[in-house]
Amino acid sequence: MIAMKKQEHQQEIPSEFNYHILRYALELLEKNIIQLTPQEYELIFRKAKNSYELESLVISSPESEGVLISSQQIDESFSSVASRYERQDALLLDLENNSLDEQSLRKALYRELLFDSIMQRVSSKIPEVTEVDIQLFYEMHHNRFDTPEKRLVRHILITVNPEFKENTYQASLDKMIEITDKLNGRTNRFQGFAKRYSECPTAMDGGKLGNVVRGQLYPELDAELFNMAENEISQIVETEMGFHLMMCEKIRPGKSVQFSKVAPKIRSILENRNQHNFQKKWLHELQKGQVET
Repeated sequence: MIAMKKQEHQQEIPSEFNYHILRYALELLEKNIIQLTPQEYELIFRKAKNSYELESLVISSPESEGVLISSQQIDESFSSVASRYERQDALLLDLENNSLDEQSLRKALYRELLFDSIMQRVSSKIPEVTEVDIQLFYEMHHNRFDTPEKRLVRHILITVNPEFKENTYQASLDKMIEITDKLNGRTNRFQGFAKRYSECPTAMDGGKLGNVVRGQLYPELDAELFNMAENEISQIVETEMGFHLMMCEKIRPGKSVQFSKVAPKIRSILENRNQHNFQKKWLHELQKGQVET
């Protein structure tokens, strides 16, 4: 069936087009062309056709004038593909199974290299990212470069479940009050109490929830935890799970990263974003026939 589908399209495409089909088949389905079902082949064919037509449009654009691809570049690109195979005959067999041969692969690689070179030429027209641009991005997205405050926390949980008399609301609350009274603020005994009394799986590790940042826990726990001092035990906190007792074991303050430390990263972010947007706009204008000759 797949052979029949390929024959239906055979007159529509040059041999190097199969490189686009193979590329999408591998990227999207992790299959060779020969492994595709008829339905999969139709899907991949449409995507590859759009890709090939766009590549052809770019290659024939005014920006392609004077762009040269050397035989050495093609050889290097071909060698990169061939290096994935242990033997030359394995490469040739795989090409044959995907309706390619060495000549059509080299032509496809030439087109790919030419396309990339043209897009690089297009990108050269992008306005340079200035220090003002970088500073403005830093001020507007400051939180992206900050390390948030973290708190190492342990807790004891007594759940509420009305279906069991020992875990009714009042029974659970009374149990937690009793635990709190026995603990009596002694932080050195909190881990042992968690192992003995907590109904959370973390009991096995002394109630350790680990390092948490704001917004990671239930809102009620979050509000209490981030108002505690280091090595302090909380009051009883109620959530939809039941009743909690927390110990803030350690506070790791947040850090603001200096502008000078992140400026190169911001420059890279802005350059990549500008390149993407500029190329996308240029390709759109090219498809609409609005690129000046």
